[in-house]
Formats: sequence, structure tokens, C-alpha cells
Amino acid sequence: MTWEKYSGRAEAWTQRAYADSDRYLARRAALVRDLGPELRPGDTVLDLACGDGGLGAFLPEQRYVGVDAHPEMVAAGRAHGREIVEADLNEYLPPGPVEATTIFRAIYYAGDRRALLERIAGYTTRKLVFDLNPRQYRLADVRADLEAAGWTSLELRPFFVPQTRSLPGPAAAVSRTLERSGPLARLALRFRFTYLCAAAR
Repeated sequence: MTWEKYSGRAEAWTQRAYADSDRYLARRAALVRDLGPELRPGDTVLDLACGDGGLGAFLPEQRYVGVDAHPEMVAAGRAHGREIVEADLNEYLPPGPVEATTIFRAIYYAGDRRALLERIAGYTTRKLVFDLNPRQYRLADVRADLEAAGWTSLELRPFFVPQTRSLPGPAAAVSRTLERSGPLARLALRFRFTYLCAAAR
């Protein structure tokens, strides 16, 4: 895995990576909890390729465990009191089952996507939540890999919170309305933005 772009940048990574990190991660965390089977207080969320673990601050009712292969990211997350394991997402096995596993902005790190999805299915009891750029990966191909790995349902939600631009309050409200607009949302996804996906069994 190429780490050069992260070296020396792990400190305050969350703030550097997002124009409005609080809004972006709060929205992502809400979907982690509510999209697909709902998470309960005390459930464990295993966040693969977690960076500095910034998502954990927005899941206060769940036990958050991050996994990242970059030692500087791991150190930065631990410095903020987060539980982070240094490991490659393709190889990591938690010591016991977890209710939810997440992979954000990192599905392309999979050496073998179908094998990774099957591995995650072996230790995840409720759902897998990940983001998907439909211009980069065909949804039909990802769905086929999920089914082959034992995931029998897939719930999708367009995610229109921009990563590199901060929207004023009214514009943010409009973007959330557009996420549920059906054909308009699918049209927008042909040009930008991503799906948030929750796979379950």
C-alpha cells in the first residue's frame, strides 16, 4: 500500500480531509446507525481504514474500534483517546464478532473485493456499511460480490454532503432533501457524490 501521501499529515487528518468535518462525519455516523438494521447502544462498530478515527467521536453510544495500516494515523487516533488497531484491512480479524463493520473511502484498497467481503461477513453480525462511487464501480458488480460473500440485502442512500466544500445551512438542507428525490438523485450520481450502502443478512 502506498503511504507517502499520508506521511507527515496524520496530525489533524480529519480536519484536513473535510471542509466541514463535523457536518460530514455527523451525517455519515447517522447513516451508520440507521441505514439498514439499526444499531443499538453498546454495539461495536469496526471501522476499517479509519485514518485517525475521527468518525468515532460521532458514535458516542457505540463502542468504536478503528483499524488502519498507517502507523502515523494509528498514533494520531490513539492520541485522541480512540481505540485503534494497526493492521491491513485485507488481513485483520477482530478477536470476536462485531455488530457493524464500516469501510469509507477505502474499498479500492481491497486486494480481492469478494474475498474481503466474505471475510467481513465472517465476523460481522448485523451489517456492513460502506461508500460507493457509482462512476468508479458498477453497482451490479458490487451487489454480485456481496451476494457471493453471503450478504443477502443491500440498502442504498445517496450521500450529497460534499467533502471539500462547506455548504451553508439552507444549501445543506436542500442537499439532504435531494438525497431522497429518486430520479433526480440518480441523475446527480452520474456526475458526482456517492452512495452509502448497508449490506445485511
